Amino acid sequence: MAAYAARGGMRSLVLIPEGKISWGKLSQSLDYGALTCQLRTDFDGCVKVLNEVVRRRPVYLLNSVNPYRLEGQKSAAIELLEQLGWQTPDHIIVPGGNLGNSSALGKALVEMKDLGLSARLPKLSVIQAEGANPLVRSLREQAGKNLVPVEADTLATAIRIGNPASWKKALRVVQVTGGAVEQVSEVEIASAKAEIGADGVGCEPASAVTLAGLKKLVKQGFVKPGESVVLILTGHLLKDPEFTLKFHRGDLFVGTPHEKAATVLVRQQRAPLVLDARVDAVLETLEKFDRAGSER
Repeated sequence: MAAYAARGGMRSLVLIPEGKISWGKLSQSLDYGALTCQLRTDFDGCVKVLNEVVRRRPVYLLNSVNPYRLEGQKSAAIELLEQLGWQTPDHIIVPGGNLGNSSALGKALVEMKDLGLSARLPKLSVIQAEGANPLVRSLREQAGKNLVPVEADTLATAIRIGNPASWKKALRVVQVTGGAVEQVSEVEIASAKAEIGADGVGCEPASAVTLAGLKKLVKQGFVKPGESVVLILTGHLLKDPEFTLKFHRGDLFVGTPHEKAATVLVRQQRAPLVLDARVDAVLETLEKFDRAGSER
């Protein structure tokens, strides 16, 4: 939004929760000239303030409650099927934050089926972090009748949302497509992110909930062997590089309730090594690395 506003000669306003957003994202809005305000509240508090600002001043709202934004986000589902040769996958799995993505993708999938562009609907499932799981709790505690807001707490900053605006639309999509809603732990997110990275794809932690969630859905038998699955990654690694650096240094969960459980992550950590500037030092280290890889 800030980039397009700058290009179009418009002013832009960005409200973010203080200390609860990755610096990679913050740097972009600063560089594009947006009036960036860090509010002493969480994401949901920012939304409340923004809604009042829009009511009192001629400011156009561009967060996920904007219907045109959801229409634009439908293009992800259209391009997805186009790239698959219009062969519908059995499952599409998305991260669950403010739930705009799942709402938009589901709307597009239903419309493409009605238009005859696809023969059937894939099961669209939403994965949330355990510390930011209002949709999961709503289904388990209220059977989806009411939202159960939570005080969100997760290192996956892009989905650290306790009162999602589009929860009703997302729930309808899950129900219409026969999908599932699941939650994953902080350690499961970190492990899945490292696994995705080791395959040459860099994503932010919020995106990695899809792979962590897929593993749970496979164990539960919801996703069956041989079925085709598409995982939606919504953010690049450089949106939250600090998470990655802390992970590989081994201090991501130090001093947190997850510290003990995080010991399983050691095998995935790749901290940088400091060596003498000698060829032999590099070659010896390379040999050790090769041996360790073959042992794994």
